[in-house]
Amino acid sequence: MLKARLIYLFLIVVTVIVGLVSREPSSAVVPLFVGDILWGLAVFLLMRFIFIAKPLSFIVIISIIYAYATELSQLYSAPWIDHLRQTFFGKVMLGETFFLGDIASYTIGIGLGVLVELSLRTLVRTMYPQAD
Repeated sequence: MLKARLIYLFLIVVTVIVGLVSREPSSAVVPLFVGDILWGLAVFLLMRFIFIAKPLSFIVIISIIYAYATELSQLYSAPWIDHLRQTFFGKVMLGETFFLGDIASYTIGIGLGVLVELSLRTLVRTMYPQAD
């Protein structure tokens, strides 16, 4: 399990770094939806890191619930949360404005996470003591 967690931790760090770089003004060549896809992938990897022994189906469901809830929470507006959304952490974790297209991007990112997961299973079968 430790080996698997370390692999997921590495993938989370790489995904976050690439995602943040994709949002830099100097990288205006990268479409905004790429960052949203990477955010969805990061959510999937984080859920796998936290719930390492759970079945893949659980990880997908919990990732979708978290990602969609985060996007839908942007419909809520109050001074305290609007102020939080103006901080770096708030922008990254909560987003700023609701956009239906983000949900599609998160779904694609989570799907990409499933592909990563299946690739890792092929490469390192010992990471997964039980089959989904």
